[in-house]
Parts: sequence; structure tokens; C-alpha cells
Amino acid sequence: MTDPDISVVICVYTEDRWEDILAAVSSVRAQSYPALETLLVVDHNAALLDRLAREYKEATDVRVLANAGPRGLSAGRNTGIAASHGEVIAFLDDDAVAERDWLRRFAEGYADPRVLAVGGRTEPVWASGRRPAWFPEEFDWVVGCTYRGLPPGRVRVRNVLGGNASFRRTAFEAAGGFATGIGRDGDRRPLGGEETELCIRLSRARPDAVLLIDDGAVIHHRVPAAREHFAYFRTRAYAEGLSKALVARSVGTDKGLESERRYTTRVLPAGVARGLRDALFARPGGAGRAGAIVAGVLTAAGGYLMGSVRARRGGTTFSVVRIDGDALTDPGAGTEGEGA
Repeated sequence: MTDPDISVVICVYTEDRWEDILAAVSSVRAQSYPALETLLVVDHNAALLDRLAREYKEATDVRVLANAGPRGLSAGRNTGIAASHGEVIAFLDDDAVAERDWLRRFAEGYADPRVLAVGGRTEPVWASGRRPAWFPEEFDWVVGCTYRGLPPGRVRVRNVLGGNASFRRTAFEAAGGFATGIGRDGDRRPLGGEETELCIRLSRARPDAVLLIDDGAVIHHRVPAAREHFAYFRTRAYAEGLSKALVARSVGTDKGLESERRYTTRVLPAGVARGLRDALFARPGGAGRAGAIVAGVLTAAGGYLMGSVRARRGGTTFSVVRIDGDALTDPGAGTEGEGA
């Protein structure tokens, strides 16, 4: 099987991340397995769109385009998918840089034709220079990074993590694009879960599909100082609960919470035990980590309950965009659901 051409999509929305955006593009350009193209999708920010267009006006490997859908990360990704030309579409966060072999590891994962998605490992880069002593590795998903409890190596998973992921184009043709109304939308509450919903929907559309995570496909994700505080930790955990309620509403609780059950019954209790053990031996942060895990679980559970109540009362709708060739089908024609 020939090596796939890979398009890289980077969704951007604010000039505050200007240097991060340039660094992300530079890391793609430095890949040992060259990208076919890099698409910068600007989310309803005319000033940033113009500035990036000027920055890359001479580039043949970078295209700058506006989000063609509603505001938000999902619509931006869908715009990039529709405009791209690669057999595989990879997604990189705008405040992350990829290691040199990032795309090579993705490409190797697609040697098996059954593989429709390959994700990687995301390492945090803390603004303070080090992990806060109280911050448990089991909750690194709070800051968009790979969390403790995921299996090592190249392994089969239910879903990949959106900030460091890739999909075959045929995956979107089979299942549609990212659902709008679930994930992040500018300054709104930091929701998530759109990649989980997509992957479950993909597995239903293609029961033979294989989804992988390869911990050798590494990116380094910047964690701003504001996200090193417990207030953000709590807000993000609550938002995750809301998101999981919406995903479960869409795909059912069996699939929607399949991985979360193992996480909450095995990974998190082990994390609490480690924290308490560290506290017993007077190691820094042990009690704080144990307490943060308990607080995170309770906060996420509260968000899930609130989201479930809202879903039963009607809530808001979300839509799945159909991607046909190089065009986006009107979201109104996609699958709709109700949720938080």
C-alpha cells in the first residue's frame, strides 16, 4: 500500500496566539514525512484572516481560509476537511508544536486499510515551567493533553483526541464531519467531546473500522497560566460533564460512557491511592492530587446530571455536516440531536 498524502488542518481564532500559530506551522514544515499542504482555518476573525493571508501569501504549502460554517472548532475543522486534498487529514492545535516524526507515525498507522483514524500523544508545556504539584496526571485532558491511564504504544481505542489526530477522508464520507453544537466555540464554556461523538458515529457507520492511538506521534501543547489554577480545572471538569451528557444523548450511554467507566473505576481510584501514599510519605502535592481527583469526578458528575436534565427538557440542537467531495452540505441536512 502506498504512503498516504496528508493534509494538516490548524484551526485558529485569535491574534493573541500569533506566535503559537507561526510555531505550529513551522513544526509541520519541519516534518520528516512532508505534509501535502497545511490549511489555516480562521474562525470568524477578519483581522487575523488578513494578517495570516499576508504572512503566507508567497507560500505554496500553506493556505489560509475562513471558516465556512458557524463559529466554533467543529465547523472550522469541517471547512478544512472540505478544502483539503490529502487522503488523510491531520489536526493540530494552534498552540501546539509537533515533533519531527509526527506525520510519519500517522502514515505508518494507515498501512492497515481498516484503519480510519490515528491519534497521538499530547504533552503539556506548563506556562510556569513545571506541573503544579496538585495537578493530577489523570486529569491532563483538562488542559487538552494525554492523560494517565491510556495504554502505551500503538493501540486500538474507542476514540482519538481531537487536538492531535488524523482521519482518512473516507471516514468523513462514511460518517459525516464534526458535529457543531458540541465542542468549543470561542469564549463560551470550554466544552469538548466532538471527536468522541464523531469516532463513535464512525464505528457505527463502519463496524470494521479500526481507530488507533500511537504514543510515538507526539505534539507539545502550551498550557497558559490561567489554566494552571483550580478554578479552570473545576470549570473544565463541569463542562466535560455537560459534553458527555450530549454525546450520550446522541450515541447512547453504552457507547458514550464506555471508556469513562474504566477510567472512573480503575484509573482514578489508583490515582487517589498514589496521592494519599505520597501524602503519607510527605511528598509534595500528594494530598492535593488526591483531593483534585475527587473534586474533578464530583464536578464532572454534576455537569453530566445537569446536561442530562437539559437534554430531557429539550436543550439545544446540534448538527452533523455531510462532506461530499470538496463541499459542505448544509448542516440542516445532517443528523440532529438534542442536548445540553
